[in-house]
Amino acid sequence: MSRIGRKPIEIPSGVTVNLEGSKISVRGPKGTLSRELHPDMKVTVDGGTILVERPSDSKKHKSLHGLTRTLINNMVIGVTQGYEKTLELSGVGYRAQMSGNKLILNLGFSKPCEIVPPEGIEIEVPQPNRVIVRGIDKVVVGQVAADIRRLRPPEPYRGTGVRYAGEVIRRKVVKGA
Repeated sequence: MSRIGRKPIEIPSGVTVNLEGSKISVRGPKGTLSRELHPDMKVTVDGGTILVERPSDSKKHKSLHGLTRTLINNMVIGVTQGYEKTLELSGVGYRAQMSGNKLILNLGFSKPCEIVPPEGIEIEVPQPNRVIVRGIDKVVVGQVAADIRRLRPPEPYRGTGVRYAGEVIRRKVVKGA
């Protein structure tokens, strides 16, 4: 039995869960999320808990069991607390600023990079070298943060670039000089 899959998901107060066939929608104080789940998984809502069950012990159903439970749990956490990723810019002249809804990044290229966040994503720049990405959907928040990081990934020789807060970059020694 999947250890993650068999755990019940507690529904906090202020959150409503609607289940229509294999489509689940979760509404909370921060917004609404909906997702199409695999039709083989059986999801039941009992009062204040959500249970996920699998029809058989095949390898496919075992892997879907824990995945389905985690996806639903991420939806519940997203509509109650939300998710956030923090990025740090390190390098001479590397800075970020907001211009209306757009994030403008100076990363050492000839032109600044502009990023328009998708709907439901909020970007904040508390300091010129720090960017915070917030939203209710964990997948979208992670993807936007990864897109920003991909513009100038951290390099191992000088340690410059865009990295996640707390990410450790293994430094390499320069051989020639």
